[in-house]
Amino acid sequence: MSDFTHINEQGRAKMVDITAKDDTARVAIAKATIKMEPTTLTTIVSGGIKKGDVLGVAQVAGIIGAKQTANIIPMCHPLILSGVDINFDIDEENSEINIEGIVKTTGKTGVEMEALSAVSIAALTIYDMCKAIDRWMEIKEIKLIEKSGGKSGHLIRE
Repeated sequence: MSDFTHINEQGRAKMVDITAKDDTARVAIAKATIKMEPTTLTTIVSGGIKKGDVLGVAQVAGIIGAKQTANIIPMCHPLILSGVDINFDIDEENSEINIEGIVKTTGKTGVEMEALSAVSIAALTIYDMCKAIDRWMEIKEIKLIEKSGGKSGHLIRE
């Protein structure tokens, strides 16, 4: 009926059966960017946000986001993650914070959604913690940068 793997013969949603797939080492790297007013970025970097350490909290939130992906995206398989790393690059020239999420596992399915969830939640956490001083922050460019493992092998966005 459909080329989509998440649709059954009746056209309804299903979780893909991965029973026969081999366990392989898998890695996914995703990125997101949050743009803000220059004064907001300066306040974050200097530790002046009243709600606390913005990047520290966003880092932990990103890790939690990766771990909770199967609970918020209906057809994602629950995975045992072997590593989650969230990194921030401060771009003062463009008044942005670039967020990178690296997620690893050994399993039957990839961790792309976990990496995308991680950077999304980290960006949303920055937004939440800073919205009192900057109502017009912009979260943009949430994308998968690289993945490895599984049938499709190693892919890098160019």
